[in-house]
Amino acid sequence: MTTATPLALYGPDFAADPAAHYERLRVHGPLAPVELAPGVEALLVIDYQAALDLLRDTHTFSKDPRAWQATVPQDSPILPMLAYRPTALFSDGETHARYRAAITDSLGLIEPHVLQRQVAVAAQRLIRDFAATGTADLVTQYARQLPLHVFNSWFGVPEEDSERLVNGIAGMVNSAANAAAAYADLVAVVTRLVADRRARPRRDLISWFLAHPAGLENDEVIRQITLTMSAGHEPSTNLIGNALLHMLTDPRYAGSLYGGAMTAHEAINEVLWQDPPMANFSAHYPRYDTDFHGRRLRAGQLVLVSYAAANLQSRPEVGHDLPRSGENAHLAWAAGPHGCPARQPALLIAITAIERLTSHLTDMELTCSPTDLIWRPGPFHRALTALPVRFTPLTGL
Repeated sequence: MTTATPLALYGPDFAADPAAHYERLRVHGPLAPVELAPGVEALLVIDYQAALDLLRDTHTFSKDPRAWQATVPQDSPILPMLAYRPTALFSDGETHARYRAAITDSLGLIEPHVLQRQVAVAAQRLIRDFAATGTADLVTQYARQLPLHVFNSWFGVPEEDSERLVNGIAGMVNSAANAAAAYADLVAVVTRLVADRRARPRRDLISWFLAHPAGLENDEVIRQITLTMSAGHEPSTNLIGNALLHMLTDPRYAGSLYGGAMTAHEAINEVLWQDPPMANFSAHYPRYDTDFHGRRLRAGQLVLVSYAAANLQSRPEVGHDLPRSGENAHLAWAAGPHGCPARQPALLIAITAIERLTSHLTDMELTCSPTDLIWRPGPFHRALTALPVRFTPLTGL
């Protein structure tokens, strides 16, 4: 084994080629030392079986970061993503079950056919805005905007707060110098919305959270809503963008833009295996000193799961048919009791968004080489800054 020098998972080098970084880490075995931000180290699980074992082991590992958090500078840009808050993400046992029930039950009230119609209407509106120009940035003009339109309907976010919501989520996930301020602004938006719904309930997610039998207090509602927004918007945006890039650059999808055999669903599934929108997350902390897959862990030590690295190790070969049962074998949704509770709505949003776009703009092509595209820095996400395309201008939508 080599000297355990942590490998930085931030900055443009990692963003440009994370797969190469994961391969460099494999010399350390199933768990490898990484640096998430200057001075903030962690162990990253890069082995598929070790990742599953960690995600399912609630006896050895806790999701509560408070002991670890006390060792990190309070101005670290990593804390808005990892610091404790009273949410399902940072809780165990009965508390986690209570918070998660409020989330899953509320999301369960969103009917799929209504959601699909909302996505289709929002997609049509966005496509109409740029279809006649013959060019577009599919990230800023489409993938980033579409989930926001849907979430505005779900949560009743006023139009004047939409950009603040998106910037707050993106700034938090980027884990840059403005991360704390971005998260604080996001919380401020949600706090005002919760106060409004407490006084004037509507048929929306915030009102459903407030009315849930779990009896969440105001701060608990604010934190679950903030979690649901951030866990929904950023990954959905990245999933749509990454899947569109995959379809525009993989020759097997060349006919898809003309109604070919390779579908949006298949593109999304391949991206979830190869380039998941959240690449590294699922923070866990050993409850006591323990050995795990050949590595000695200290109580309270930060251990993250690399969905991307684990998937790269176990993904089906490109071009091979993937059995339907294998579609959920990837770790892009995590696994175990903290697995993503919104995978079906997220898939429906992404599939509908891509189908609507490619059914209208059938001859899209990149306006630059794929190697010239820039990926947003940050240890957690896999996100394009832009996806510029050209196409035959289309009017009359």
